[in-house]
This record gives sequence, C-alpha cells and structure tokens, in this order.
Amino acid sequence: MNKTFLFAFLCMQNILFAQFSERNLSSENWQFKNSKDKNWLPAKIPGTVHLDLMNNKIIQDPFKDENEKKVQWIENEDWDYQTHFTVSAKELEYDNIDLIFNGLDTFSEIYLNGKLLRKTDNMFRKWEISVKKNLKAGDNILQVRFTSAVNVGKELAKKVPFTMPESPRSFVRKAQYQFGWDWGPRLVTAGIWKEVKIEFWNTAKIETIKVEQKSITDKKADLMIHTSLFADTAGKYTFTVNGRKNTIRLEKGRNLLDIPFTIHNPKRWQPNGWGEPYLYSMEFSLQNDTKIWSDTTLKIGLRTVELVQEKDGKGKSFYFRVNGNPLYIKGTNWIPGDSFSPRITKEKYQKLIRDSREAHMNMIRIWGGGIYEDDEFYKACDENGILVWQDFMFAGSFYPADEEFLNNVKEEVKDQVSRLQNHPSIALWCGNNEIDEAIVNWGYQKQFKYSENDSIQVWKDYKKLFHEVIPNALNENLTADKNIYWPSSPSIGWGHKESLTEGDSHYWGVWWGEQPFEIYNEKVGRFMSEYGFQGMPALETIKSMFSGTPELSLQHPAVKAHEKHTRGWDIINEYMKRDYTIPTDFVKYNYVSQVLQARGMQIAIEAHRRAKPYNMGTLYWQLNDCWPVVSWSSIDYLGNWKAFHYQAKRSFEPAIISVEETEKSYDVHLINDLLNDFEVSSVAELIDFEGKVLWSMNTAEHVPSNSSEKYFGIKKTALSKFDLSKAVLRVYFAGGSLKQEKLFFFNRPNNLKLSKPRLTIRKISPTEIEVSTDVLAKDVYLMGDTHFSDNFFDLLPAASKRITLSKPLEKVEVMSLWETMEN
Repeated sequence: MNKTFLFAFLCMQNILFAQFSERNLSSENWQFKNSKDKNWLPAKIPGTVHLDLMNNKIIQDPFKDENEKKVQWIENEDWDYQTHFTVSAKELEYDNIDLIFNGLDTFSEIYLNGKLLRKTDNMFRKWEISVKKNLKAGDNILQVRFTSAVNVGKELAKKVPFTMPESPRSFVRKAQYQFGWDWGPRLVTAGIWKEVKIEFWNTAKIETIKVEQKSITDKKADLMIHTSLFADTAGKYTFTVNGRKNTIRLEKGRNLLDIPFTIHNPKRWQPNGWGEPYLYSMEFSLQNDTKIWSDTTLKIGLRTVELVQEKDGKGKSFYFRVNGNPLYIKGTNWIPGDSFSPRITKEKYQKLIRDSREAHMNMIRIWGGGIYEDDEFYKACDENGILVWQDFMFAGSFYPADEEFLNNVKEEVKDQVSRLQNHPSIALWCGNNEIDEAIVNWGYQKQFKYSENDSIQVWKDYKKLFHEVIPNALNENLTADKNIYWPSSPSIGWGHKESLTEGDSHYWGVWWGEQPFEIYNEKVGRFMSEYGFQGMPALETIKSMFSGTPELSLQHPAVKAHEKHTRGWDIINEYMKRDYTIPTDFVKYNYVSQVLQARGMQIAIEAHRRAKPYNMGTLYWQLNDCWPVVSWSSIDYLGNWKAFHYQAKRSFEPAIISVEETEKSYDVHLINDLLNDFEVSSVAELIDFEGKVLWSMNTAEHVPSNSSEKYFGIKKTALSKFDLSKAVLRVYFAGGSLKQEKLFFFNRPNNLKLSKPRLTIRKISPTEIEVSTDVLAKDVYLMGDTHFSDNFFDLLPAASKRITLSKPLEKVEVMSLWETMEN
C-alpha cells in the first residue's frame, strides 16, 4: 500500500472515531468503608456492600448456615465508596463530558473532586450528569455516599398518617425482595450495583432510538424510526439507517425525528415452538461531512402481539394473539437470580433462558418484587423466542402517592421503557404484583385499624399510581405497537368467582389453602399467571447451605434456616402423607419432596391445557431461586433441574395427551399447540406392572391445529374386572411428526402395588446411557454430578430410555419410588 495513502487513511480513521469516547470507571480501583470508619477497603464495582464485606472477610457468607441473622446490622449503616481516576488534557478538549451511573442502590450523594453533583433516591433509574466543568487534568476523585435505605424509609413512613403494610420497604424505590420473602433472605444491601462510565463527545449524539412497526405483510414491513438527537451546533447532518442516508437539519438542543424505513420480504420473529425468533441488526449513525459524531446498533424482531379481551358466554377472554394467531402461553415466573444481583453472570442468564426454551416455554413473567433485569436477560429471551410479561417493581403492599414519589416513579418508567422497548420479547407491561388483591383481600385495613378515610386514601393512591401515572408515562415513552398495559396481576384475587372467568388469576388454594392437588381440575381461569408448590433443591444445593461438613437432617438449624415459609415443612408433610409414604431417610425425603412437587404441577398444567381455549395461559410459580432454599422453583440456585422442571418439559411439549377421570369414564384429550393439522392413529392399552397387556383399543383421529379436544372416553365398566392399583393406562398417538405417549395411573402413588424393579444402566458412550427395567419403575431418579437429559421418569418393562449426560460419569446411581415405600 502507498505510504502516503496509508497515512491519510489512518488520519481519516482518527477523525471518524475520535468524536466519541467512553471510559469504564467500574474497572478503576474502588474503595469502600462504613461512614463511621476511617480506613478504606478494596471494593468491586458493580457490586454491593455485602459482597465487599465478604471479600474483605468482615462477614461470613450469609447464604451459609444461619449467617443471615448475623449480617442484619448492615442495613442500618451508611456506606461510602470512592475511586481515583485520571483525565488527560486531550480528553478535557471534548465539548461534552457526561458521568453516567446505570444503577445506584439507593439513597446516595455523588461527589466529584469534593463537589456535590447529585442526590439519588431510586435504584431503578439511570443517573447522567454533565461533569466537564468539574473535571481537571490529572487525578480526580469520585465519591458516592450511601445512606441506609431502611432508615430513610422509616422517616418517610412517618409522613403518612396511618401504618403502611410492609413498611418501610414500600417507601423506597429499591428491590423489594431484599427485605425478605417467603423464598428469600432479608439482605437489604447498598452500593453501585451497575456499571459506571464517562462519555466524551463532540457536536452531536444519538440519545434514544425507538423502532415502531407500523405494519407488516409477507411482502414488506413498514417501520418508523423515532429518534432523539442532541446537537450542540445547528446545521445539516446525515442520519444513516443500515446504510440508507437521510439528510436532516438539527437545531441546537434536543431534536425529535421520525424517519420511515422499509424491510422487504420480512422474516417474522416467532415465539418458541412456532419457528425461528428471527432478529434483524440495525445500525445507526449521525454525521456531517466526513465526521461520525455518534453511532449505535440494536437488534429488532418483527412481530405483532395483541392482548385480546372479549366478552363471551362465560366471562371475558384473556389471551395473546401473536403474528395473527392465538398463542397458548406456557411458562413461568422469574425472580432475581441472586440476592446480590451484580454477581449474576451472563452465562447464568443464558443458561436459565435456554433451560426455559428446552422446557418448551414461550413466556416468562418478571415478578414485580425484584428488579428490571439486566440487558442480557432480554437479549437471551429475544434469541430464544421467549415472550416477557414485564411487571413494574411494585409488589404485595400499599404504596404512597405524594408528588415526589410519583415523579420519581415517572422517571423510573421513562428510563426502563427507553432501555427495553426495542426488545421483541416484551409482550406486556404490568403495573404491579398483587397490590389490587392486597387492598381488597388481605385485611391490612383491619389489621392496622384504618379509618374509613384511610381506606379511601389507599384506594385513591393506588388508582393514581397504577391507573394514571404509569400508563400516562407509557403513553409518553412507548410506541403504539408496544404499548400493552395491564394494571395489576392478578386482576381479581383468588376466592372470588370472577377470578376464574376473566383477567389473569393467581390461584393459591393449593399450598396456601392446603386444598388437594385435584382441585386444580376445577379451579381453571382464563389465564393462570401464578400457582405453585414447594420442593427441595438438589442434594448438591442442600450441601452448599453449610460452611463446614454438611449434616443432612431436616432438624439441622442450617436446613431449617433455608425454608422461609413459616409453615413450609408442615405443608409439604401434609401433602406428602396424602400421596406418598413419608421417608425418614433424608436423601429419600429430598427425592419424594421433588416428585410430590412435580406431581402437583403436572395436574395443574394438564388441567389448564385441557381447558384451551377457555384457558389460554399457564405460568407457574417459579422458575429460579436467589439463594439455596426450599422453594417453589423448578431450577434451584445452583442451576440443577428439580423433578418439576423435567416434568414441566414433558407437560409443556407442543402436543400432549391428557387423561381426565370423570364419574363414569377416563376421557382422553390431545392438546395441539402447533399450527398444523395431523392425521393420527391412536392406541390405548391397559398394562399390568409386569408388562402384560390386559385390555386395548385402537382408533384413527384427525387432530386440528391449535386445538384441545377430547378424542374418546374409556368407560370405567370396561376396566372394572382388573386390579387398577397394579396397572397403568398407556395411550399413544402417532401420525406424521406427532408422536406422543401418556402413562396414566389410576391411584395415588402410595396406593400403587409396586414391585421392586431391577433397573439396568447400559453405557453406550461416555455421555450416553440406556436405562431399562424388568417391571414398572416409577419416578426413576438418576444421580450423579452431571445433567441428565431426562430424569424422574416412569419406565415400563420391556421398554428402554436413552439418556444423554452433560459430562461423563464413572457411575450413575439410581433410585425409584419403590425404595421409598418401605422406608
């Protein structure tokens, strides 16, 4: 290459890319201390004060033993953070220099070189401060001083003339689960929990981009690019979208522009189970002459989502129509993946979403007591075809509605919506979790002796916040195609008959109400957005609760400390004795608690899916945990699949067979969520536990797309001469790509006449095994330090199942339900 040309090329590159620069201050050498102390200690950013105290060996890990109790003092202290960083004279030549905190938890004062720049009061807001006049060439000192959120909350509570439930957490805009929940510890933390950076820029920059999908057909998608551009200098600029240049004129200050853009022969983003979640890359730049002042990229998906609520003969529908077709929603509820959210890795986000996709889910509800999740979460959902029901961060309490609080929430909504709205995964914005229900059903007014005026004020405040401020903020900040808002989940509390005929429903008659699992067959609403049952985590996770040698006993204080529901063990035992023999051995108890949870959730999910299209969604509580705990999760804190997650994978398959027992028959249903029809042959046969076929029938069926239908019934009289306590009904449908098998047991597990199975495990390769048995093996449990592709499954004699392992295992241990029957 000609040297003169090369020099000119390099100079041009310098001109093109020197107009914007960014410094990550999170990687500087940060320090922290109790505000009462003088000595500074090393800190890690992003982080929390608890993590920094652990890293400096001042506190023990609160996840272990009963250490949670020992760290409660932290929430009442004030904490200071600081770092030194250098700025060059060259950097100070930039026209604009902005300091950006993406997350501060929660009440803080920001100082730069001794000058107070800003006070903060919301964990969920982005704080951007112009600092050019405050910086100097050479060394600069940045300090953030945090005040105890608990103490501030208590002071704010004094301003309200009546007692607010869950005070003081509802007064502070921070993650509510930090104050403790019935699945999580109380660890009210503080700190710089997201990245800190400095941006240097000249002349003009892109502030925000909103991509609105105006219309879409198979031939073209018409988009409108809504962008906010800030210019220091008025004049002619070029705004480029994927190489297409648009000449524009900017005035000094903020400019709002709408630029049309068309994609020909568009590929639609499809939810999991319906096709590829196709994503388009969009590149944007702002320049004039040869200088690029600002550029950015994002990925979008082309799809339509509608929430359909139409009156019918039984109430009002509640379903999502995606790309023109009704989508049966299968999924779960998400809580933060750690009590200390900064340590959730991208890999953990990706794994949990992959695990959801593998279990055939198409929606996750982000629960309102946690956090607006990291960008990586939404990216993973975009890539895996998982829709997101996004709660705003309000849960299970009453909230104030003074002007300062409402303005703070308005800015919070603006920041989060601006950050998240271009993700194709986001399907719905929901105002809160269970606050409407809390006001109507939970009796707080009586508990705290509210006057009539107090009760009226609570309802007025609720309406102001969730029916005015938040929806108005969405109208201001969202494009029309993305603005689907639902004020509260659930819309009507369980126990009211309307909760099952309209809106979404949280049904807790099982667990809280201690109703039998079979009640799920009756209590089916239009959209079940919460229901669940607890199960123990994997043994590996139980052992992680101990700092020393694990002592596996239900009576051990460390084990008891990791069950946060006050009656959790009693409820598990009550349900266990109904359906199983309660083991005295810890390992067997752990196993039975998991198959108990899976059994209950299978009954619920199948009841919901059989009721399609009356019911059009089932989101169980909950996917994940924030620490090692006995909880409702299907995946424990260390990422192990419980029996329930394996069952969810089976119950959420695109097509399933479900057998419903009625007074006189066993009715066979097939649910097909796919968008194509099938011609199938079906076989139903009664098999004893030794493998002998006692009775059978065959039919041929047409299975319509996107349907749930009863195909045939088996009269109870036809099976009356057989001992059904030692027989299983096998139903099999096959045709085209559809192949489904169902094993239906006529009795509860503790009434089955099981025989001891001789389970054989044959090694096919280092990462594949084949499991077989001589008699029926119920709930086969494979054990070892690996992930099994299937587990906790039933196996018929003369059948076999091939299982893949995530990594080789020298020996696979195995257990079945028979081993627990005799203790």
